Amino acid sequence: MTDAGEDLPLFSTVSGDMIPSKETQDRLRPDSSLSAAINVWGESLQDGGKSIHTVKAFTADLRLMAKYVGAGQDINAIGTHDIMNFLDWMLNKRGAPCSPKTYARRVTSIKAFFRWLKETDILTEDPATPVPQQTVLSPLPEVLTPEEVETVLKVANDMRFGKKPDARPYTLLSLLLQTGIKKSECLAIHLNHIDLFATDGPVLFIRYRDVRKRYRERKLPLDSNWIASYREYLTQLSPRELLFPYSPRRLEYMLEDIGEAVQLDKHLSFNMCRWTAALMDYREGMDKNKIRQKLGLSKIQWREIGNKLDRLAAQMGSETGQ
Repeated sequence: MTDAGEDLPLFSTVSGDMIPSKETQDRLRPDSSLSAAINVWGESLQDGGKSIHTVKAFTADLRLMAKYVGAGQDINAIGTHDIMNFLDWMLNKRGAPCSPKTYARRVTSIKAFFRWLKETDILTEDPATPVPQQTVLSPLPEVLTPEEVETVLKVANDMRFGKKPDARPYTLLSLLLQTGIKKSECLAIHLNHIDLFATDGPVLFIRYRDVRKRYRERKLPLDSNWIASYREYLTQLSPRELLFPYSPRRLEYMLEDIGEAVQLDKHLSFNMCRWTAALMDYREGMDKNKIRQKLGLSKIQWREIGNKLDRLAAQMGSETGQ
């Protein structure tokens, strides 16, 4: 779960399940050129909330195919054999390196593009359906064990009651481990995003200014231990608008200080806390769809993350003998 931008992976790939507006749909016909269809698809992805980086990456994959089969080729004239020939050329005959991860993403891009054309009734058949999906097992992220979670929370909590009481470390760490929010989301929390008197109990609202990212907004429950620390934090620091009015690096140092205080062999970070929070929910039996929604992920993004959580849980179970 990377914090870089609003990016290609934590959790990234692209969905073909974006239905364009009627106006957009009217711009394409079965005999439209591949180049025109790629442009409309890119607009549809962006309108559906994908970041500009994601849109550029996936449309670039299709434009590479367009160079091979012909940008002016009618989309209804492109068959499975054309796609397979392109993939073979790209992998074995192009003369440029193509890593397994890049190849897998390009297959995903092509399948999503043609699935979108089929689902919007622009094409009657999807020529990419027979193309095998390539899966690349990326390295598993580093997470905290249950014992390490208990230890870092204890140390952060002790900082609340030292000679110079400081509620910030526990308020930050506990919030990350119970909500699984990203660094960018944490930095954007305003005090009015926290409702301690909500009908169903105290909650945190994750908000986005960018309307294209509104689908990621969500409401997350807050536990009583965090609320006590939060109240102390408000008394000690008196933040006026943002919950954490600090630079990203300052908050990173705060997590690193906790890790150093317990002599943790791992680098305690926002990303580690996000993955650890997801894994804790997973191991406690939370419904996978609820975990996905809690993390603010699309169903397509969940494919990679859910797979990694399966592997992480299996790995941790074998290490603990469970």
